[in-house]
Amino acid sequence: MNLPSVQLHPGREASVLRNHHWIFSGAIRKLDGEVKDGDLVMVLGSSGVILGYGHYSPSNITVRMLQFGPEPLADTFWKDKIASALELRRNLDLAGHPDTNAYRLVHGEGDGLPGLVIDWYDGHAVIQCHSLGMYRAAGEIANALRELYGSELKTIYNKSRESLGDAIGEGNAFLYGDTEGALVRENGHEFMVNWVTGQKTGFFLDQRENRKLCGALSRGRTVLNLFAYTGGFSVYALSGGAAQVDSVDVSQTAIGLLQQNADRLPESSAIHRSFSVPVNEFLKDYGLYDLIVCDPPAFAKSLGKRHQALIGYKNLNAKVLRKVKPGGFLLTFSCSQVMDRELFQQTIMAAALESGRKVRILQHLGQGPDHPVNIFHPEGAYLKGLLLYVNE
Repeated sequence: MNLPSVQLHPGREASVLRNHHWIFSGAIRKLDGEVKDGDLVMVLGSSGVILGYGHYSPSNITVRMLQFGPEPLADTFWKDKIASALELRRNLDLAGHPDTNAYRLVHGEGDGLPGLVIDWYDGHAVIQCHSLGMYRAAGEIANALRELYGSELKTIYNKSRESLGDAIGEGNAFLYGDTEGALVRENGHEFMVNWVTGQKTGFFLDQRENRKLCGALSRGRTVLNLFAYTGGFSVYALSGGAAQVDSVDVSQTAIGLLQQNADRLPESSAIHRSFSVPVNEFLKDYGLYDLIVCDPPAFAKSLGKRHQALIGYKNLNAKVLRKVKPGGFLLTFSCSQVMDRELFQQTIMAAALESGRKVRILQHLGQGPDHPVNIFHPEGAYLKGLLLYVNE
């Protein structure tokens, strides 16, 4: 295999030898050969030894490692990697479970495929690539999916334009089949998912376990679901016996799907209300709740915007804490990768001080087990959450 190569500066091999998937631009000593965005490159240590292979990008993260060690990628590389990811989901009792037919099949670095997400919705695979190299491999990825799932597979949809933008032109495409959405089950609850028009791949599968916790806390309580999207937390709260559930999202499209999901529950018509308004406006006009879920979109996607995001999270959570009844709960989250768990907790502590409420942390929360984190790549733990008890 005649590949261009990337050679590292002396002393910069350590992270690669620890199987960290990212090589930053400052670690690179030189490029050999003509290298373009998305190319597969050989990674060399400062002495010339082969450290592995990855996708090149002329950006801060210059190489995303696909394989460590001197052996080149095998012809069965994509099938082997995705088969390994599927085996993990089977071991987690997700693939093939009668009550849950939607799960994350591939979670980037956590499954050894940096820059690739694949979500499975009852026979429909939705691919989202976060690097041009992965996007160029979409055909091989699709072939691997068809081999592994056989007749169980109905659709492969490549939803990469949201992440790669103009770099891929029109970008989104059906690689197999033509279905745009499906009714899926999660812990026995039903949700309509549309991967063509919906955010990300159509549904936030990472919150599965946290939705279950919300349902367990909801019995007899008034519940407010902020940034509700298509109503995952709301459906669990309704099924869990909540006395009242209010769902808030600025998107009328999301509220439409949310209402469809809630309407499948016979009790929802009497105790569920949807509001298509900005969250800050809603918080000004409505009263107190026993349980609030606050799951906003990422406030920062780069280190340069982190300070501004911290202020945003603090101000939002201070307002939300003022709306929790004494003896009530707050489930609050951040999906900003640039904010680590400790920083998020400090930000919520500042919000508690500003709100004047007495708050206790009951539980640290995160993404579900089908969103694994490579222990050598802690950046993969992007979802942070806290279950808080508001004393008074």
